[in-house]
Amino acid sequence: MSDRHHDQGHVDPHLNDPHRAGLTGTTPASLYDPLPVRDTITIPPDGQPLADQPQWRQDFPIDWPQDQYVARRDFTKFIVLTSFAFVVGQVTIGVTNVFHRTAGAAPIKRIAALADVPVGSSIVFRYPAEHDPCLLIRPSENQLLAYSQSCTHLSCAVVPRIKENCIHCPCHNGFFDLQTGRPTAGPPRRPLPKILIEVKEGIVYATGVEWRTV
Repeated sequence: MSDRHHDQGHVDPHLNDPHRAGLTGTTPASLYDPLPVRDTITIPPDGQPLADQPQWRQDFPIDWPQDQYVARRDFTKFIVLTSFAFVVGQVTIGVTNVFHRTAGAAPIKRIAALADVPVGSSIVFRYPAEHDPCLLIRPSENQLLAYSQSCTHLSCAVVPRIKENCIHCPCHNGFFDLQTGRPTAGPPRRPLPKILIEVKEGIVYATGVEWRTV
């Protein structure tokens, strides 16, 4: 057999099929082998073949394309996981709010004696359940305000700034109006749940929760 012809073991069987009249295929089957993925090809920084590189580079090759591929993959994984965690957090907050709204009428609960809340101060109490922190605020002699202490953004504990007439969320620098509990700056978009209160014989009582969306 002539040197121009390849061994039958290396001939593409599709081109050498006897039913393909007029074709005398000698194309190596390797012609159809998949090309290597670009991100898996090691390319030295100077672009020269690996055999021409210094011995230290041959001993410790750095696969730059593969490293970049891994970095992109890890970054994508991080974004997906972070987004998933954010969605889970928002869903949890929403489910909690729905549960509170459908759990029935809140109980009447004693908060504190009016004399224990001086003008210009605030106290923390729990309502309607022990895991629900709230704020009782006394801006003036004849005014009492009460709100949930959980920020409507990501449930961080908010802090009243009575002299500035606002309530501040230190986690993400959110602000609420002290008089209404509605958001005025930062990430929060919903007002703080308002705690309904009554004063009887010098005692402050919580009587319900007003859930608001605007």
